[in-house]
Amino acid sequence: MSDIKVAGFKSSEILAQLAEVFSNFSDEEKKQQIKKTNGIFEMRVKNADGKEGVWTIDLKQTGSVYKGEPKAKANVTIMLSDETFIQLAEGKLDGQKAFMSGKLKTKGNMMFATKLDGILKTAKAKAKL
Repeated sequence: MSDIKVAGFKSSEILAQLAEVFSNFSDEEKKQQIKKTNGIFEMRVKNADGKEGVWTIDLKQTGSVYKGEPKAKANVTIMLSDETFIQLAEGKLDGQKAFMSGKLKTKGNMMFATKLDGILKTAKAKAKL
């Protein structure tokens, strides 16, 4: 899991915790999450230095989080700053507000992007972030 963490990206810590939560799900929990979400998120996060990191949250096939581009076509690509991702994950910022204020951009199925909030909340509850 540690290959998910990238120096200079605070959001990679949260994504690593998310990956751990998914890996600790029972097969039944994983199936439920995949059935509920049924899609792939490509996360493009820019850090304070302007570097971009790419992670994939696959809740269509594997129920996993990994560093790098999606192996299958993503339903939505979400582009945001490291700081914005942290605020979303901590529940301090609403995804729709982030989008409306230009802090978050999407490419692909914008309505699918709204499911990310629920995934982060589920993971937060499981991991006690």
